[in-house]
Amino acid sequence: MPKLAIHQQFLLEYGKLTGPVQQRVCEVFKKFADATFAGVHLEKINTARNPRFRSIRIDNHWRGIVLAPETGDTYLLLKVLRHDDAYAWAARRDVTVNMANGGIEIRNDSGLDAALPELAAAAECTPERLFGHVKDSELRRLGIDDRTLAAARAMTSQAQLDDAHGKLPSTQWDVLFGLAAGLSVEQVWSEIGADAVSEPIDATDLDTAVRRSPGRVLLVDGPEELLKVFADPFALWRIYLHPTQQAIVDGRFRGPARVTGGPGTGKTVVALHRARRLAERGAGRILLTTFTSTLADSLQDGITTLVDDPGLAAAITVRNVDRFAQNTFREKYGQPHILTADDEAALWRQAHARCPTGFTETFLAEEWRHVIVAQQVTTLEQYRTVSRGGRGRALGRQQKARIWEVATLFENLLAESNVWTWETLRREATRILQDSPEKPFRHIIVDEAQDLSPDQWRVLRAATATGPDDIFLAGDTHQRIYDNRVSLRDTGIDVTGRSRRLSINYRTTAEILAWSLGLLRGEPIDDMNGGLESIAGCRSEIHGTPPDPAGFATQHAELDHIVRTVETWIRSGVASEEIGIATRAKWTAEQIAKRLEAAGLRTHLLSRKSKADRKISLGTMHRMKGLEFRCMIVAGVDDDHVPVASALTPIEDDPHAHALDLQRERCLLFVACTRAREQLVITWHGQPSRFLAAAQRSA
Repeated sequence: MPKLAIHQQFLLEYGKLTGPVQQRVCEVFKKFADATFAGVHLEKINTARNPRFRSIRIDNHWRGIVLAPETGDTYLLLKVLRHDDAYAWAARRDVTVNMANGGIEIRNDSGLDAALPELAAAAECTPERLFGHVKDSELRRLGIDDRTLAAARAMTSQAQLDDAHGKLPSTQWDVLFGLAAGLSVEQVWSEIGADAVSEPIDATDLDTAVRRSPGRVLLVDGPEELLKVFADPFALWRIYLHPTQQAIVDGRFRGPARVTGGPGTGKTVVALHRARRLAERGAGRILLTTFTSTLADSLQDGITTLVDDPGLAAAITVRNVDRFAQNTFREKYGQPHILTADDEAALWRQAHARCPTGFTETFLAEEWRHVIVAQQVTTLEQYRTVSRGGRGRALGRQQKARIWEVATLFENLLAESNVWTWETLRREATRILQDSPEKPFRHIIVDEAQDLSPDQWRVLRAATATGPDDIFLAGDTHQRIYDNRVSLRDTGIDVTGRSRRLSINYRTTAEILAWSLGLLRGEPIDDMNGGLESIAGCRSEIHGTPPDPAGFATQHAELDHIVRTVETWIRSGVASEEIGIATRAKWTAEQIAKRLEAAGLRTHLLSRKSKADRKISLGTMHRMKGLEFRCMIVAGVDDDHVPVASALTPIEDDPHAHALDLQRERCLLFVACTRAREQLVITWHGQPSRFLAAAQRSA
């Protein structure tokens, strides 16, 4: 019985086909498993570059291109295009075997042939070569073949490499992209090494190559699974992992471990699969946690989808870290009374009135939170000597004494009223867990790890015994959106030598990703482990339209543009629930929602509990964290609101903290923009945000 495999590239393109064509694709390939080639006829293509290419009829106007097996029964669907375009595609492309990983590769040989003379002519004008620092032997070890090597040796600029993206085999282009981005040969090898095979590779054996390509080829088991894939092609992670991700999921680590990577690289996917893998090993209970309850709900949905065995699911607890700390506290003392932000600010004013310092209450609260609580300072002498990293304003001995006095009074007022802040509650929960001989969890997995505070990390460290596979964290400090900075080592979590990085973005188009990365270009982003984080080599294999920045003289004109954009998307077949609109302030989202509702468009504010079914989602940039949309508008990106003044420490109070606050606001805009899968529109009225200039220069 013939079996059908689907190339990943087609799955990524399937969602862009019109509804009727999608339906016909499903109908045709549902019959494939039962085909005797009477009902589903494969035709040889006389003009094809590869003699094993076949066409399959979708309808009168559309054809699929299939790679037929030489000896086996596995057929690989490569592409679905209009009739003439499909045959032209087959005439220009070939498939070969990558000599590093043994997997299948699609290559545009005719496009490369046409580009080589131009590359050679340009190379004669300069002695510099883009890959002059890499030996031929090293390139070949990374899977670069003769044709790609000839092109690489002629390249003199990153722009030439970008132009070659659709002409070179994608794995080989990924290798060159990483090297051009500044990664070493060994760093690039560490990314593709999970794919590498040890047995001899036969360059002519395409059948074996198809079976060796789990990262790029999806083998479906029968028509029912095929239809599930077609129904939700963007949720491929439910069915398979890229080998690099799989290696991390299956890894056995001697202590805490970490996976990092840019937006859309599958860190959350790895965290979910890691939870399932640890449950399958049966070594003990697992906590899957994150910063907010919204993200925890999303993780629970992922576990529900991924883990269909009730026994395995029962071993995994999904709970945000503050809820876990609160439960730990409540089990011993009962329900705590936690101050609201306004009540806490009032208590600081009361303490400061009794012990005036010359500082603002905001500065005092931040000093207490980010220095005294974060570093477990318990005495004035300790406070006088402790590092104040991240706090740029220098303090003298007398100033520290006054700050210590008011901070102590603040905590005494808390105790007298029997009320708690989240910081003091987490501190007490940590003490309870440290004193307990029985730990509640054997493994802890943390998603969006960059947003946890030091005292939250201490809660988690105390909740599991040290040992193999005790803590696993997934995060990207480029996406830090809260005012938390931490050295993992200082909280008893050392991931040195056990950190892995993902580079392939599965969500966002290359154009949107490149534009968004421009927002952060040149920013020194810490890695939570004593060094700097880099997303060099982060790339997407999906191409689409560039982001569309649009400025207006008035807010009225900006809102009109937003309504017209949404209406255009919906007329083109985009579902309402596939559209997201992010703003810096909640009131801006509410204004846009009113205008959309007035135009007859149904909306859902993410801050409310109403159902989001078949509605456009609107919310703050913070609320968008962890979500994704086919089409995205980031609105109100003017210089009065991005960055928002209330989120910035006054430069006269603390220049260093002011700079870190600016960086966090940049990261927040970066996160909002990278929620988009296919189309991104950025709007403002008046003066555009100062952050947009960097993205515009890199566009």
